[in-house]
Amino acid sequence: MRPVTEHDIRTSFVNCSKGEAKRLGLPKDLADQPWEDLDFLGWRDPGAPERAYLVAERDDRLVGVSLRATSGGSRGFTSRSMCSLCLTTHPGGGVALMTARRTGESGRQGNSVGQYLCADLACSLYTRGRKQAAGDGVVVVEESLTPAEKAVRTRANLHSFLDKVTG
Repeated sequence: MRPVTEHDIRTSFVNCSKGEAKRLGLPKDLADQPWEDLDFLGWRDPGAPERAYLVAERDDRLVGVSLRATSGGSRGFTSRSMCSLCLTTHPGGGVALMTARRTGESGRQGNSVGQYLCADLACSLYTRGRKQAAGDGVVVVEESLTPAEKAVRTRANLHSFLDKVTG
């Protein structure tokens, strides 16, 4: 992903108002992001942990999506969940159901799309082996795909999700 600015991010959102985009909390370490390793920029709002944001390049433009993380109870230490973007398996609360309001009339009627995502939205780093799922008893699924092939798969899953939000 190419480096983006605060202005780029705030003007990219497709499923929230301009006012909401103006008020959302940005990552404090925006300049220090590992841009070359990112398929998308994702973060949780430090001031409102149930809010999350995702900004991705799509057809030579940025597409930003505002997300809501469900506030379900913590799962047991023996439970594992898999992110539907990067297919990383996490123990406990490492995966969260996040919903995005759809764009257009459908979104104005309250329709949304849900997806199980890494709770920290660091899918790109998990895909490339730059970050490991935390916790006791983490099971790493060995795959025959290279990190580059996993990144292609993650981007395809991301684009499918964005299509559901914007379609």
